[in-house]
Amino acid sequence: MSHFRIVPAGDSAIVVEFEERIDLVINERASALAASLEAAQIGGVRDIVPTYRSVALFFDPLRTNYDALVEVVEREAGRSAPGASARHAVIRIPVCYGGDLGPDLDGVAAFGNVSADEVIALHAAPIYRVFMLGFVPGFAYMGVVDARIAAPRRPTPRVRVPAGSIGIAGVQTGVYPTETPGGWQLIGRTPIKPFDAQREKPFLMKAGDSVQFYPIARAEFERLA
Repeated sequence: MSHFRIVPAGDSAIVVEFEERIDLVINERASALAASLEAAQIGGVRDIVPTYRSVALFFDPLRTNYDALVEVVEREAGRSAPGASARHAVIRIPVCYGGDLGPDLDGVAAFGNVSADEVIALHAAPIYRVFMLGFVPGFAYMGVVDARIAAPRRPTPRVRVPAGSIGIAGVQTGVYPTETPGGWQLIGRTPIKPFDAQREKPFLMKAGDSVQFYPIARAEFERLA
């Protein structure tokens, strides 16, 4: 069982920290803790935010019994994480790889000493775990990328990365929900929107979800876009 510690973060938040590394088991533990704390419906708690290896609880100090809150958190954090059967159905995301939609595909291929087609196959093969959301609304940090194509971030970030771009940064991959600056290696683009404020459920992905990419032709990309 993972060790943890509870750290105060000002007068209205605490953070539960597990081991400091990107790890599937540790992330599962953080997601499970966040879910169990949500289910506990602790009075005065405003928000619960899971990350790679921690969970932040934001609370109203005027409505929350701090000692009771810590007692509940310690109890829930000491429990084992659920197994794979508790995970959600796989979210499948179409990607048009390479060309102007994936300008760094050849560079990632050179990094791994593989062909562009092999990069596509290696990127599309795994079922990735969503470690956390951050950076901008809907940006899901996912892993773990095959070591052969786990290229580091670009030395100089781009000023504009188009919405829907699929990037790699070391062992992580992700989809840019909106046009923003960014330094990840761009290998393709999806017509699917990870975040859409007009949808009933704006966020396509959440922490703990399972995601798999699959390649599509440019014509199919244009049709779906």
